[in-house]
Amino acid sequence: MLLQRVRLLVAVLWAGSLWTVGYLVAPTLFATLSDRVLAGTIAGSMFHVQAMLSLGCGLAMMVLLWLATPDWRSARRRKVLAIVAGMLLCTVVVHFGLQPMMAELRAAGLADEAVKSRFGMLHGVSSVIYLAGSLLAVWLVSSVAD
Repeated sequence: MLLQRVRLLVAVLWAGSLWTVGYLVAPTLFATLSDRVLAGTIAGSMFHVQAMLSLGCGLAMMVLLWLATPDWRSARRRKVLAIVAGMLLCTVVVHFGLQPMMAELRAAGLADEAVKSRFGMLHGVSSVIYLAGSLLAVWLVSSVAD
């Protein structure tokens, strides 16, 4: 029973952090601050913290799934493990793959249309992957809560 509650707590923390930073904090920063560079810098810092939290929650979920032997069927454990792996993959691709490329383009300056276009494309891909991770988080919470 305790493991079930801890799994649910970790899943909700992870999902809530994704949803809060991505769909509440970042849009609010850009809507509130007149300086888009400052808003982007703060949002980038928040996304970095959220990515580190995601890695920690993913690791914690894997440990909790390993400990779940007595109270979970192996099919359920495999399903939740696949969801966790998918969420971690989304985090790694966005944070360690796309974000550094976007930061490099931003540092080069977005005055050039080709650079600005490439930045926009990478930002769009990053947003779609972040959305996929957020939707997987819905599935994770519902799967752990069962």
